[in-house]
Amino acid sequence: MSKRQAGNLALCYTRVSTLEQSKFGFSLDAQEQRLRAYCQASGLEVVELLREEGVSASIPLGKRPSGAKLLQGIGDGIGHVVCLKLDRLFRDAEDALRQTKAWDKAGIALHMVDMGGASMNTASAMGRMFLTLMAGCAELERNLVAERTASVLAHKKQQGQVYNHTPYGFERVGDRLVVAVEEMAMVRLMRERREDGWSFAMIADAFNSDHVSGKNGGKWYGRTIKNVLDNSLYQTVGGVAEHA
Repeated sequence: MSKRQAGNLALCYTRVSTLEQSKFGFSLDAQEQRLRAYCQASGLEVVELLREEGVSASIPLGKRPSGAKLLQGIGDGIGHVVCLKLDRLFRDAEDALRQTKAWDKAGIALHMVDMGGASMNTASAMGRMFLTLMAGCAELERNLVAERTASVLAHKKQQGQVYNHTPYGFERVGDRLVVAVEEMAMVRLMRERREDGWSFAMIADAFNSDHVSGKNGGKWYGRTIKNVLDNSLYQTVGGVAEHA
């Protein structure tokens, strides 16, 4: 460590999910090349380059194999963390702001190499402000996507269209859901028993004892009974309420 300039020591982090790697060619090698070139141009010495392959951004940084190693390795003179984009490291705005705030206090700058053709780091007040704005915009986009997805799902349910796996009480005919009479009778029985004060577990046990199979022939559990009864599909699809 004595031969190094401590303030210039950097840890680089790369990540791809399986989907990104297979469909978009967002390879670890390409990221590594970009990060090494940036560090060289910026006068940063790469202590270690950590690679995360086939890991989703939804997993918190500290719970990823190389992410945990990154967090453990910060210290001992490390002054910089370098990644390609913000979403390589963090799953959401809260996660990003919390972690980078801790790094700020420790005197560690986060560098993002590809920010629409430019690079950015949090060593300056301006860089920190842009990080906060970007994290907020990323969070807004995720929330908007979630809202749009929920809206589309509700519409498909309302119209009796296939929206995921075929739910209990229905059969798939093309892209439409039609009532499976025998299964829908079991849905009606679930409701009746709930109204009579049965717990979800009691209903599941009774179905298993009576050899009533689930959608794919499996056993019933309290949570699966609850999932069926909580599904708005049975209330929203026209004409289904009279069957259920």
